[in-house]
Amino acid sequence: MINILFLCHGNICRSPMAEFVMKEYVRQAGLDHEVLVESAALHRDEIGSDIHWGTEEILDRYHIPHTPRQAHLAIKADYKKFDYLIGMDRYNMRDMLRLFNNDPAQKCSLMMDWVGASRDVADPWYTGDFDTTYADIDAGCIALLEHIKQTLHK
Repeated sequence: MINILFLCHGNICRSPMAEFVMKEYVRQAGLDHEVLVESAALHRDEIGSDIHWGTEEILDRYHIPHTPRQAHLAIKADYKKFDYLIGMDRYNMRDMLRLFNNDPAQKCSLMMDWVGASRDVADPWYTGDFDTTYADIDAGCIALLEHIKQTLHK
């Protein structure tokens, strides 16, 4: 089983968007019994909140299934549970390195690393641009899934 955790500041916009997009791609690839996908927050601001309405709206537009959920905080134990810990921006990475003791097993990455881009996934909480965020997350999930398929079928 491969375990993926997407992380962002509050776990209401980017990381749940990535969680639901990746879950759908994993399902379409027939790998839902081999790949677990979750998301979590790196800060407490939105703990207990459901996904942002803008995230829900764009997931609906692209026919990505999603369920009600509550934002929850990442914990140190997540480092043992997950094989891939994927943040959305350099601030997330800073927080991930603090939480996960500087990432000794090199499990932490940024979403855009998977597409070879050295930029952040912009936070639509501030930009209001859920389309660009979705495009970046979609591209990252596609690239990550290709990597995982290769890993599973070695």
